[in-house]
Amino acid sequence: MQRLDDLFDDVAATARPHAKRGRVADYIPALAGADPDRFGLAMAGLDGQENATGDADVGFPIQSLSKLFALVLAMQRLGSERGVSEEIWQRVGREPSGDPFNSLVQLEHERGIPRNPMINAGALVIADLLLEHCSDPIESLLELLGELAGEAVAIDESVAAAEEATSQRNRAMGHLMAAFGNLNHPLDAVLDVYNRQCAITMTARQLARASRFLADDGIDPASGREILSGPLARRVMAVMLTCGTYDAAGDFAFSVGLPCKSGVAGGILAVAPDHSGICVWSPPLDAAGNSVAGRVALHELAERLGLSIF
Repeated sequence: MQRLDDLFDDVAATARPHAKRGRVADYIPALAGADPDRFGLAMAGLDGQENATGDADVGFPIQSLSKLFALVLAMQRLGSERGVSEEIWQRVGREPSGDPFNSLVQLEHERGIPRNPMINAGALVIADLLLEHCSDPIESLLELLGELAGEAVAIDESVAAAEEATSQRNRAMGHLMAAFGNLNHPLDAVLDVYNRQCAITMTARQLARASRFLADDGIDPASGREILSGPLARRVMAVMLTCGTYDAAGDFAFSVGLPCKSGVAGGILAVAPDHSGICVWSPPLDAAGNSVAGRVALHELAERLGLSIF
């Protein structure tokens, strides 16, 4: 059998050339200046084994990957499935949007209820909930990510400032949801949480570790601590599978077969139940906002290791 380290190198060699078909996100300087040739792939197993290749230890802004962990933190603070149902799922849907992640059209049509927590509007509602249940949502999120990654993580303040300076569309979504009564806190406070969570910087290796508790039915294998109950962990993975890669979620389910969450800095998280957390990073994106080489890498890895849930 091929050694895992060699397999990872082969997957990287197969995936890297596909980055040329994508474009680096350019709406803020920190993303526009990303090296399109960067590529990192890491897998953290439930048994503690880690495999990585390329730039797996280079930090990047996690952007929309933060939506996954903000949702987890909100679920933690609400505690029970009943609390989650009453406070999250009454205000945020669980359906794929079929529209771009920052679309206002669907939000207006559906009277301020975002389709899911993995798009921008849904993440703003989660930020509003965190303001209700955390004395300092960002500090709580950094503590959670640091615990899961096994080392401290931090915010890139220049990225946070740039997010704030370009938040007009998110601000418009916030005003629209507030008009429908679906935000309870001042919009500036909600946007501050959202913009700062997107500016958290982590590596592919750290993110692979941070996501593996979902693969272990909600238990962090490093500490044995329950991060979420098994049922809630499965709910999170279901939303990742159906909504985590924007309007390309169906194609990801078809080609990768794992719950995934992507971000516009080029990171994609994947969870292989009962096996591992996986993260790939390659900045050039496709039209839907997903890493081109990242998707190829996850397809190759899932195929070669037999990880698909189907």
